[in-house]
Amino acid sequence: MTDTPARPPAWTPRETPIGPLLLAATEKGLVNVVFHAEGRTIDRALARLSARLGAEPEPAESLPAQPPPDEHGPTPAGHLATAVAALDRYFAGSPGPVTVPLDWSLSGGFNERVLRALAAHVPYGATVGYEDLARRVGEPGAARAVGVAMGSNPLPVVVPCHRVLESSGGIGGFGGGLETKRALLALEGVLPQPLF
Repeated sequence: MTDTPARPPAWTPRETPIGPLLLAATEKGLVNVVFHAEGRTIDRALARLSARLGAEPEPAESLPAQPPPDEHGPTPAGHLATAVAALDRYFAGSPGPVTVPLDWSLSGGFNERVLRALAAHVPYGATVGYEDLARRVGEPGAARAVGVAMGSNPLPVVVPCHRVLESSGGIGGFGGGLETKRALLALEGVLPQPLF
């Protein structure tokens, strides 16, 4: 568990072409993206965040986006606004990276190393194999561990685990569901758009 932040984490739901997402942020940056964010999924995600971050997340609309004049630094709600704008551009087909400050406190060790390498070195419209990603972090032969890291990704879409494919060319697994992975890869031009 991390130290309790000065400001509570903030969260907001967001409708997207791949379904509703829950976005959560701390003062450091975007900390969590959750697929299928409805009902119990939101409740469970917020309970996990509260336990992991040591503070109960609050709805973004109840928090100021800008810090009070006597305080400095970004706010959780401000990071959410940045993330929402970046994701809106992404889902509109903008080929640039989703750039938003990230809080890595829900990841660590090997998993964090792999996720950081993925975020930094596999751009929009590109893909990488599990084995290649393992080599990039200096762990050749750790392809299965890379798969575990992808499954633990607290920041899907933004940290693009959908871009990691099997060496055989197969699509591989995906925490948001294979249809979601196909839709993201189609959006980026890696796969053809579905006919209907």
